[in-house]
Amino acid sequence: MSDLRIRNPLRRAAVPLAASALTLALAACAVGPDHVRPELPHPPQFGQRAAAAAGDIKPTPDANAAFWESLGDPQLNGLVDEALVANHDLRIALARYDRANALLRGAKFDHFPTVTANAQGGESRSSADQMPGVARGDRDIESYQAGISASWELDLFGRVRREVESQRADTAASAADLEALQVAIVGEVVSGYVELRGLQARLQVARENADNQRETLRLVDARLDAGRGTEFDTARARAQLESTLARVPALEAAEAVTMHRLAVLTGRTPDALLGELSSVRPLPALPARFDPGTPGELLRRRPDIRAAEERLHAATARIGVATADLFPRFTLGGLIGSQAIDSDALFERASETRLIALGVDWSFLDIGRVRARIAAADADAEGELARYQQTVLRALEDTENALVRYARARDEDAHLTRAAADSARAAELARIRFEAGAADLFEVLDAERNRLQAQDALADVRTRSVNGAVGVYRSLAGGWPSRQPLRESLAGR
Repeated sequence: MSDLRIRNPLRRAAVPLAASALTLALAACAVGPDHVRPELPHPPQFGQRAAAAAGDIKPTPDANAAFWESLGDPQLNGLVDEALVANHDLRIALARYDRANALLRGAKFDHFPTVTANAQGGESRSSADQMPGVARGDRDIESYQAGISASWELDLFGRVRREVESQRADTAASAADLEALQVAIVGEVVSGYVELRGLQARLQVARENADNQRETLRLVDARLDAGRGTEFDTARARAQLESTLARVPALEAAEAVTMHRLAVLTGRTPDALLGELSSVRPLPALPARFDPGTPGELLRRRPDIRAAEERLHAATARIGVATADLFPRFTLGGLIGSQAIDSDALFERASETRLIALGVDWSFLDIGRVRARIAAADADAEGELARYQQTVLRALEDTENALVRYARARDEDAHLTRAAADSARAAELARIRFEAGAADLFEVLDAERNRLQAQDALADVRTRSVNGAVGVYRSLAGGWPSRQPLRESLAGR
């Protein structure tokens, strides 16, 4: 009876204490600043030069369309799909996201009590010197115990909530990093494929010009054999042919290197695509239309900007984690178990043990270190703010640059198209005049050299024009956020 009188008041005091602490924890506010998206000034439209890039292109209603499909090349579509599934850089980024998500799940458990169970059994024997006069068997002591304990930090000042908030933002940043890497990988695959087809077009130009120059050399040799030519003419014609043939090895090397890169981007060995990509195909057609939208739309769409903002959010939340150390930390603990010297009596009522405790941990005596950690968290947040602002400015710069490059490449393409046609016609006329004896060999060689340069430049600028369009879509990040072959939905996990 006396034992009940002692324990019942403790029980009556502990229950209201725990209930009061729980009420305070649920009603408390988290210390530290709340994250607010920074308001950054940006122009309502892209610059005049950039706007001119899309001046003759009608807006498309879907700025997020998978742009590479609009290029109309099934082989390119297959390469992109393979890269999104098998690219090792994407697999690394996906693993980082999975790790961040696992840490978030672990952090959420801090909202709940930590429950552990333990059991122990043992036998000990005291020496005769320790227990003189006691029989050997009576010096054997058995002990058994089992119990369940629980510990719960009462989050009165929001330390746990800020920690979870920070981890949630880090997880969102990892998801955005994965999307940003998809932008980069898809852009690299499409650019590499366009570059490959451009190199093949330039190879075709060089080989066709070499064939024409062989024909010229044959005519010069025939004139020499007929006594109407000179060794000088033959040497000049042969030198021009060899100069043209010298272009071929460098272009073939670049072609092979590009195919190696595309193979690695799709998760295969460098030589895996040589047979598949060696067949010459035309350059993908320029997209019929696209709309760069507004800078505000760009800032909402680009995953690298979202990643930078989420990291700023995480750094802001960590200020709250550090600030919470200025306040006491309350921990509610409990234990229920059983202790006995005989295993048969382990779970009997007389062997019951229990404990309820409220712990207080306050680092006020270590205030210098706490304030130093808060200052460090403030500095981290300031750095992440600057990083976010820099990411926004670079995104605007990338888009402006891509639009200008695309516009200028299209202008250059128009001029070189006419130049290539005129130089081909001039070379044809020069040969006719040469065969008729109305022109000397120098005019023919000069016309053929100009034709080679103009046609090679046209093939190059057409490659840059298509890659310019790819650069625009890459800077706008259109088509990637909604396309997740690696995961059906990152947000749904």
